[in-house]
Amino acid sequence: MDLRRLSQFIAVAEELHFGRAARRLHMTQPPLTQAIQLLEAELGARLFERSRRSVALTPAGEALLLHARRLLAAADDLPRLVQAAAEGFSGLLRLAFVSSIAYGPLPGWLRSFREAHPTVQLQLREATLDVQLAAFDGDDIDAGFVLHAPGAAPPGFGAWTALCEPLVVALPDAPGAPPPLPELLAQPLVIFPRDIAPSLFDAVLAFYRGHGVTPRIAQEAIQMQTIVNLVSVGMGVAWVPASLTQLQRPGVRYHQLSGIDLRCETSLLWREPAPPVVQRFVAHVQDRPDTALRRQSRSRSSA
Repeated sequence: MDLRRLSQFIAVAEELHFGRAARRLHMTQPPLTQAIQLLEAELGARLFERSRRSVALTPAGEALLLHARRLLAAADDLPRLVQAAAEGFSGLLRLAFVSSIAYGPLPGWLRSFREAHPTVQLQLREATLDVQLAAFDGDDIDAGFVLHAPGAAPPGFGAWTALCEPLVVALPDAPGAPPPLPELLAQPLVIFPRDIAPSLFDAVLAFYRGHGVTPRIAQEAIQMQTIVNLVSVGMGVAWVPASLTQLQRPGVRYHQLSGIDLRCETSLLWREPAPPVVQRFVAHVQDRPDTALRRQSRSRSSA
C-alpha cells in the first residue's frame, strides 16, 4: 500500500474538508480527491460520506484511520530502528555458556548488559564446548563462553579470555586438613568426559601422570554441579574451577592446594566478522571491572 496515499487519507480524515486537507498537504484539491478515490477502490470500501456541505468518516474510514496512524508512525520510526540494529543496540543475541561461569561473573555481566541495551533480546543456552561448536556450525548461536586449558581456546574464532582461575579440589567433607598430595591422587577421580573439554581433561590427566600416578576414574559427569554432587556422596574427588566454590553442597569441601599448577580458562568465542550486537556484547564484558574473579582481560583472535 502506498504510504503517501495513507498520509493523504489521514489529512482528509482529520480536517474533514478536502480543500483544507489539500492546502495542508501543499497540493491542489483534484489530485487529492483522485487519490482518495483510488484508495477506496483499492480497499473496496467507502471511507468518507460526502455532501455539498460536509465530509464524514464512514465506519470503514474510522477503522482505517486508527491503523493508518499506527502504520505511518511505525514507518517514521524505521530509520531509527534500522540504525539501532546496524549499531548493535537492538536485535537478538543467542548466547551459550558453560555452567561454571554462571557461578562467577556471568550473571553480573548479563544484568549490566540488559540495563545498557534494553532493546537487545537475549536468548541464553547452557551448553558444553562440544555442543557449542556444533551450534556454531549450525548457526544456532552467536557467541559462547567455553571452558578449556590455558591457551587452548578452539581455533577459528574471535576469542577473548574472560576468566583465568585455578582448579581447586573438591573432597568429601571430613574434619581436618586435606590429605597429602600422594594420598589425594590415589583416590578415585570424578571428572567430565574428554569430548566436552578435551584440553582441560588432558591437562588434569597430565598432572596425575606428572606425579607418576594413573588416575582411577570412578565416574564421569557432564555438568559441574553433578560432579560436585557425586563428590558429596563419596564417589571420589574432583578438580573444578575456583568459581564453582560458590556452589555449596553438604558433604563437600573445596581446597586450593599450594604449589599446584592446575588452571583453567573460560573464553568468549564468536565467529568473525561479528554481527553488531555481538560486537556490543564483547565490548561490554571486556570493559566490566566489577568482578574479582576475572583474573585476565585480553582480546585475541585465534587463526
